[in-house]
Amino acid sequence: MFPWLLLALSVCAHPGTGVSPAVPPRHMDSLLDILDALESPARGGSPGTAVALGRGLGVCSTPGCRAVLGEPPGTPERPPVVTPGQWQLLTELLRHDPATPELGAVLAPDGSTVALGPLLAGIEVGLRSGGVGRPLPTLDPPADPLLAVTIAEALGTSFLLARGGDNNATALGPDGCWDDVENPQNYTLRGPPSPVPDPVAIGAMDGVILGARLAREPLPVAELLRGYYRTGNGSEAWRPPSSYRRRDFGALVGRERLEKEVAAVLGLLRTLSPIPELLRDVGTQQVATVARWAAREFSERYVECPAIVPRCLWGARPYRGTPSPLRPPLGSVFLHHTLEPARPCRTFGACASAMRDMQRFHQDTRGWDDIGYSFVVGSDGYLYEGRGWHWVGAHTKGYNTKGFGVGIVGDFTATLPDPDTLALVRDQLLPCAVRSGHVRPDFTLRGHRQLGHTDCPGNALFQEIQSWPGFQGTPVAPGLG
Repeated sequence: MFPWLLLALSVCAHPGTGVSPAVPPRHMDSLLDILDALESPARGGSPGTAVALGRGLGVCSTPGCRAVLGEPPGTPERPPVVTPGQWQLLTELLRHDPATPELGAVLAPDGSTVALGPLLAGIEVGLRSGGVGRPLPTLDPPADPLLAVTIAEALGTSFLLARGGDNNATALGPDGCWDDVENPQNYTLRGPPSPVPDPVAIGAMDGVILGARLAREPLPVAELLRGYYRTGNGSEAWRPPSSYRRRDFGALVGRERLEKEVAAVLGLLRTLSPIPELLRDVGTQQVATVARWAAREFSERYVECPAIVPRCLWGARPYRGTPSPLRPPLGSVFLHHTLEPARPCRTFGACASAMRDMQRFHQDTRGWDDIGYSFVVGSDGYLYEGRGWHWVGAHTKGYNTKGFGVGIVGDFTATLPDPDTLALVRDQLLPCAVRSGHVRPDFTLRGHRQLGHTDCPGNALFQEIQSWPGFQGTPVAPGLG
């Protein structure tokens, strides 16, 4: 497994040493503070200063990335404008020591976890394409430098490993949990690791999006990142551009192009001396097969399906009692509005707070074991895990074992959710639920009011969903759920 791909497997303090109070939290805001200091013209900085420092600390250590960006400079010393605590954090995040693969990702304001290796590699390609620093080499065989250093090499490597491994080998994911979203220090994966866990995939997509922008218009990296991620845990009233990463990456890199570039970078690696062990005895047809597989799986997981914020990130309480398992695929999806909170949530901080409030009400006031919904949809671009795909919910009395309950945060009696939120459910969640085997292809979609004495999901939203695929206008006989 290549060293920089290992960066996001887990982010935590060195065992037995603790974390110095002087070391900032592993949050994007901490990185922005460092970049502000490094890029300040009054202190002799420039847009390329931070990128050069990152290369010296270990960004871009894989064979394909070095073929594109060249060999790194020597190990740098701490710049005077960076405090010792900031330098320790930056070194831990960017040093590519295979013995400590858990150091390398930060929590972003939109609630996503971003591996800095592919992000900064993409930014360097963008700056150099835009005329900052040395020109990029002409690759032979041809490959897109931006995709090569961010995602193509990582995907090709991961799927080659999965191809040659056992039947349980995984090539993508999983996601993970931070110990404290207000002061993130430790990040732990929620399942068996792959070379492309979610933080690497997210960092790669962001590296492509931001690298493409820098190629058109070079600007200071701190300014670029602050405009893209914003600050805090969602203090603004509207969702940040980073929450559109799946849409924007998909628009820049379709599945066919991604397949082409994975094959291209594997072809480039085969020209290196020595040839990487993974590619020995791998022919052109096998490369094409791996590239097609990798592009399909990555696109389905990270572009065509919505991102789901796990319970640990929004601060869920434990389930009370023992949950009952569902038996997928299920035949129904039931749509709700939350009513309270009545206003849509548009940032990670606001949506996470709404989830905690709803869970507290469902457990403490209604006496339920957990939040009732299977999933909750924020207007921040994310789904929030309630009882999830596997456990019976408490959302639609009499039907809880027969379908998933999806609640959209807000009161939609007179107004609709914004078009992006509607599309998230209609065009991403529902098709993805079918493709992943959780919901039957011939599923029925109903509003809560069709199955009980309620106005839910509100007049406006109920009118809207009647034109959606799968909507059925008549109720079914009550079940036992």
